[in-house]
Amino acid sequence: MKQVNLFAEGKFSDKGMAKLLVHDSPYFKILNFNFQPGQELPVHAHDIEGQVSIAVLAGEGEFLGKDGASLPAPTGAVLVCDIAEPHGFRAKTAARLLVTIAPPI
Repeated sequence: MKQVNLFAEGKFSDKGMAKLLVHDSPYFKILNFNFQPGQELPVHAHDIEGQVSIAVLAGEGEFLGKDGASLPAPTGAVLVCDIAEPHGFRAKTAARLLVTIAPPI
């Protein structure tokens, strides 16, 4: 077993989104991304098979997609998509995300 407290270990940075590797195994990867208002994870995709989930643990923003698409991302929202589908995030407030990638990249 392993326990990680994201609120204690996951930091914020004024220079860009902050990233914490929570778990990495052959089966899945878990990351914590923290954003200050206005910071973003640009829209991107990975040319592999698998899925990604992005859960908003605190704060709010918007999930970003292909061709300027966006969806509201309030606290509690979860985006699930194929990892080959373009995805990203922009913070409106200080925001904390939990990202799961399976299989890991």
